[in-house]
Amino acid sequence: MVVKADTKSRILDAAELLFAEHGFKETSLRTITSKAGVNLASVNYHYGDKKTLIRAVLSRYLEEFMPALKQELEVLLTRDDFSMEDVFRCTKQPLLKLGNFRSGGATIFMSLIGRGYTDVQGHLRWFIVTRYNPVLNLFTKAVCRANPSLDPETLFWRLHFTLGASVFTMASSTALREIAENDFKCTVSTADLIDRMVPYLAAGVAAPIEMPAPVSAATENSY
Repeated sequence: MVVKADTKSRILDAAELLFAEHGFKETSLRTITSKAGVNLASVNYHYGDKKTLIRAVLSRYLEEFMPALKQELEVLLTRDDFSMEDVFRCTKQPLLKLGNFRSGGATIFMSLIGRGYTDVQGHLRWFIVTRYNPVLNLFTKAVCRANPSLDPETLFWRLHFTLGASVFTMASSTALREIAENDFKCTVSTADLIDRMVPYLAAGVAAPIEMPAPVSAATENSY
């Protein structure tokens, strides 16, 4: 049993690093087995296929992040009044705790989430929405209470714009911190980075809703 557990961990560790760096599509099972020092049969035995392995890699982080986020949101929702910044601050401690779970945990986690979208991993999004639907519903409920004017379509776009900005910032955090230190002589921790990002994200989600101007037939035909 000890050998099996060690083999599973080696496979997950290797897959995690390769997926985060190269993406899901560009990383083959043979590349993973080579880095992990195991044979292909071991991956098939423990995970069956690549999709299951992808979910297993992300699950290690989600099982740490989602329960912590749920607790933060439940406390927030007991309040009579709160802002969009309060909603996004609920993610701060759960993200920071990933650093205790694994070195650079927040960066790796957000990189993997981003890969799920850029690599068009529909099965992964389905897995997250299905498994963690109660937590995602709490987050959406908090956002809607903080800004009740948001219609469903606007909410969809703004939350995905938020995800995009968050993924880029956290996944590029090492480079951004180096640039900040070089250009502005300041040291920026992961906590500082989240504190800087929250007001920006909150302002974007809560921005006034402006509908695009209709395109006239004459203008449309000119193209």
